[in-house]
Amino acid sequence: MSQSKPQPKSKSKPPKWEIRGSKIQGTGVWASAQIRSKSYVLEYVGEMIDKKESAKRCEDSNQYIFHVDDTHDLDGNVDWNPARFINHSCEPNCEAEQDDDNRIWIRAKRRILVGEELTFNYGYDIEDYRDHPCECGSVQCVGYIVAVEHFETLRQRGGRASRVD
Repeated sequence: MSQSKPQPKSKSKPPKWEIRGSKIQGTGVWASAQIRSKSYVLEYVGEMIDKKESAKRCEDSNQYIFHVDDTHDLDGNVDWNPARFINHSCEPNCEAEQDDDNRIWIRAKRRILVGEELTFNYGYDIEDYRDHPCECGSVQCVGYIVAVEHFETLRQRGGRASRVD
């Protein structure tokens, strides 16, 4: 099956960013220019797939699946999706936002300075949290890649409150 590159729908002139190595996880996305708070950084793109195919790809260790709705997910594991390199952080400077057209945008939560790595919280469920250790290094790090609503639960279970180097 051939996959064609979707044409991005720009909400505003995209801020500048670059892909390079990361201490968090191999490769990351970094600000190469100051990014204003609430600005759209880039779109998370990929192949729209049904939940059955999504489950199959997740079983095959695909880490780039994004929930869209009750029937579809977005597989961002495609060459034309630079947003797949944005790493998780327990104290992120970006967030994922879905628009009315079911497009997923990475948006700055605050002003981001040149040289900062772009991060967002992946929002994983707590069910298999031990399978997803976090190395974000933030003061708020709970040691695992989970949604914010699970932080307190992990702290009560003895998850680390901050990383020790």
